[in-house]
Amino acid sequence: MKILVTGAAGFIASKIMAMLSARGDEVVGLDNINDYYDVRLKYGRLWENGFRSANGGVLVEIPFGQMLASSTLAGARFVRMDLADKESIDKLFAAEKFDKVVNLAAQAGVRYSITNPYAYMQSNMVGFLNILEACRHNQVKHLLYASSSSVYGLNSKVPYSEDDKVDNPVSLYAASKKSNELMAHSYAKLYGIPMTGLRYFTVYGPWGRPDMSPMLFARAISKGEPIKVFNNGDMIRDFTYIDDIAEGSVHALDHMPVAEKCPNGVPYKVYNIGCSHPVKLMDFIAEIESAYGEPAKKEFLPMQPGDVYQTNADTTKLEAECGYKPHWSLHDGIAEFMKWYKSDKNPLR
Repeated sequence: MKILVTGAAGFIASKIMAMLSARGDEVVGLDNINDYYDVRLKYGRLWENGFRSANGGVLVEIPFGQMLASSTLAGARFVRMDLADKESIDKLFAAEKFDKVVNLAAQAGVRYSITNPYAYMQSNMVGFLNILEACRHNQVKHLLYASSSSVYGLNSKVPYSEDDKVDNPVSLYAASKKSNELMAHSYAKLYGIPMTGLRYFTVYGPWGRPDMSPMLFARAISKGEPIKVFNNGDMIRDFTYIDDIAEGSVHALDHMPVAEKCPNGVPYKVYNIGCSHPVKLMDFIAEIESAYGEPAKKEFLPMQPGDVYQTNADTTKLEAECGYKPHWSLHDGIAEFMKWYKSDKNPLR
């Protein structure tokens, strides 16, 4: 099976790429390696997956359009490319003839969308449309794409269910992800392309994004600086370890929606993917402190614009239909994260 994974220098996609290669799939990774956050982390993830310099070191720059072969993942390649570059995307699809596509490339970050709205339109809307059109014209058998728990917005009912209304986003990022779901449904209906959206809940683990709480908290503790605790610590999150998220994504990729079994005969599914065991923010901070071995200084602040009080995933549907079952405890997951954070593999340490 030949599979395209976009966002391959990113947190989740880099892990999925490694899992697919390990089981024997031919994988092509794609990423534009933008500077939304420190690119050393992105090049570090690529190094982890075998995309290295001639002497085995970490790459410092990859030209756009250059295809690289992995030295550690059998049959895996990587190309630097922007989803918004329609001409390049079309040529790649025509040349490679992908069987399936995992589209995780997107402009991430709820708070960043408040100050940089146009970045979200290019990547999350224009880029996603280019992927949809390329799938349509190249007989792709299944498109799996990243949605987000942020689509639940002001929804007060918990745990969040895929059947809940998601018409009240509180950030442009959330609105762009809801738009992706609508766009995917229309293409599934019009062209019969099986589409699966995954509403990712709060993901953590080694190689995580530097703007997410585990990295922010660990870095602040290491520097003796206070961590910022929003809503005065009164928040709840469905923290899910990266390995559980990646395994669940691969399970969903393997279970294509069948038109005859879907509402209105449209081969389209949306699933929550999380841990289903939400944790209080202060308890999460306590785990970070314990794993690091030092208490954190804390700066208590009000709720930030675009943020929500809690996320809580009902994953019953994904478990029943795709065999998903998270098994990492918060304690073990934080321990693995901290082991990586303190190691030489962490380029931001």
